[in-house]
Amino acid sequence: MATLRPILIHPDPRLRKTAAPIRGVDDSVRQLADDMLATMYDAPGIGLAATQLGVMKQIFVMDCAGKDEEPDPMVFLNPEITWASDNWVVSEEGCLSIPDIFEDVSRPDRVRLRWMDLEGHVREEEFSDRPATCVQHELDHLRGKLFIDYLSPIRRTMITSKMKKLKREKARA
Repeated sequence: MATLRPILIHPDPRLRKTAAPIRGVDDSVRQLADDMLATMYDAPGIGLAATQLGVMKQIFVMDCAGKDEEPDPMVFLNPEITWASDNWVVSEEGCLSIPDIFEDVSRPDRVRLRWMDLEGHVREEEFSDRPATCVQHELDHLRGKLFIDYLSPIRRTMITSKMKKLKREKARA
């Protein structure tokens, strides 16, 4: 049974740490994936990295299906981009660790990702459009990087101040 886990809010130092590779798939990894998917859907979001839960392991989940489509949950262990297109696209991004903030970020419009699935098989697939943006965003989390790092220093400082205020308000509540 999946357990909802608390999502870290920026600025939390754990969000800036690099995740360690997963050595093999066992029940604890499968349980983490189930918990991550349940937490992501509950938030609601389209992607979630383990580091956002304070778990420093290279795993993220995503589901980029539209509102009227069947859910399409995916779990990625030890993901790495093996190719990125030369064409870039600007997309509005948000983050469950930076709630209610949405900003335009420029990234490659297509990427090829290699990862291990929950059966321990190595897979490789090309992603485009929203899934490509999501894959890159979540992979950044595993490297200690946030989408606000792509913004100007002034905008980043403003957002960080808002998040500090939000954390103080939540602590008082």
